Amino acid sequence: MAIVNVTDQSFKNEVEGSGTVLVDFWAPWCGPCKMIAPVLEELDKDLGSLKIAKVNVDDNPESASRFGVMSIPTLIVFKDGQPVDKVVGFQSKDALKNVVSKHQ
Repeated sequence: MAIVNVTDQSFKNEVEGSGTVLVDFWAPWCGPCKMIAPVLEELDKDLGSLKIAKVNVDDNPESASRFGVMSIPTLIVFKDGQPVDKVVGFQSKDALKNVVSKHQ
């Protein structure tokens, strides 16, 4: 499944449906966000059934504030439309797999 870019307008349709979605709240100027991007690409290849969405917090402040994103990168796991887990800062692929696997 390809990684999708989500806006404030498309958030509900892309994230708040059924299934598990990992949402990466990021910004282009953020160093750790750039570091985690290839990790998310690898995770996408390894866990094809997992939907991964990216929200640029500069362009989409409504979604970021709605879920209390204060630092980036913040990754939130949504299960059937509800946030069920959150990690802040750079994470290894194994760490992210562990977080996601609890909710699949």
